[in-house]
Amino acid sequence: MPALIKKFNPPRWRGVVTVDGVRKEKLFPDGTEKSLRAAEKWEESQRHKLKDPTPTGTASPTLLDLANAFLDFVKERQSHQTYVEKLGVMKRAVKHFGGDTLIEDIQVGDALNFLTEQYRNRSGYAANKERKVLVTAWGWGKKYLPGFPDGPCSFQLVDRFPEQRQPRYVPPEEDFWAVYGAAEGQDKVMMLAFLFLAARRGEIFRLKWSDIDFAGNTVTLWTRKRAGGDLEADPVPMVGRLRLVLLAWWEHRPIKAEHVFVNLDDTPFCKQYMGQPFTSRQHLMARLCQKAGVREFGFHAIRHLTASIMYREGQPVAVIQAVLRHKSPQTTTRYLQGLGLKQTQDAMEAVMGSRGPGKVVELGRAGLR
Repeated sequence: MPALIKKFNPPRWRGVVTVDGVRKEKLFPDGTEKSLRAAEKWEESQRHKLKDPTPTGTASPTLLDLANAFLDFVKERQSHQTYVEKLGVMKRAVKHFGGDTLIEDIQVGDALNFLTEQYRNRSGYAANKERKVLVTAWGWGKKYLPGFPDGPCSFQLVDRFPEQRQPRYVPPEEDFWAVYGAAEGQDKVMMLAFLFLAARRGEIFRLKWSDIDFAGNTVTLWTRKRAGGDLEADPVPMVGRLRLVLLAWWEHRPIKAEHVFVNLDDTPFCKQYMGQPFTSRQHLMARLCQKAGVREFGFHAIRHLTASIMYREGQPVAVIQAVLRHKSPQTTTRYLQGLGLKQTQDAMEAVMGSRGPGKVVELGRAGLR
């Protein structure tokens, strides 16, 4: 008989079935009568399966089986940040459904309850991201895991949730230079590399001296932000100022390492990573922004800033697409549309601001009628 587990908020029903020493458990979304009936129905079906097992070739994998196998695949093929994001999604799903839940037992209603919980507690954007990851994991499992159900993905059958997205924050160029002024040593070089290469964080952290061609004025960035997770080489031009700064850093770097940017912190926690490339720098930008007295922004916002500067200076979308290394011009167009309203405001002011009579029309009572 289902048990009401009160340690959760809200309480949740848990179905439990034990037959001949084999135990199955499944958590249900809440403590409502609907979840109780679902738990009773699940117990009945599981009891029947355990007493009269169907002699099929391979049993359906559990959610925990899928999570572990999928995350191992992601860890090998994709960036560390992507792995961490997908790990969080799978952890939340396993906590909600229970690791022993068979994939074939996750119905559309179950998927809807889980995603609705994310929508209510977090946001529509968060719920849709969870949905996307779970649909990807389901498709991966269908392709690679034995016994995976052939039916449609329950999460994909759930409609997307409404989102309320704010425009991306792009720092003013003067704020970037204020933060650059607050940085020291290697961090100054890194800031310029982000700005002049329009690079992603992982690309800068992976950058090696062998990727820099000082004679040809090019830098090869390695990215995984493509379908399939392949690590692809993207040669990009190196402006003269960045070339001079990188040459100076090459000559004066305190540690001779193959990576351009490495850990130089000799504090007790970081000392063991001395000379190794960065995987994350969580607090650097927040600290520098606070020191410079500007609104906080991150590494990726610098990439947005480069695109914004290029756009404001009249460069065509095709050029900006090449700078950002997007495969599709539609991606670049969407990217520019998400940079906020400042450029649109400037354009409207330049083109429309001087239209009409020179004198502003005064509206009295008659004019307001």
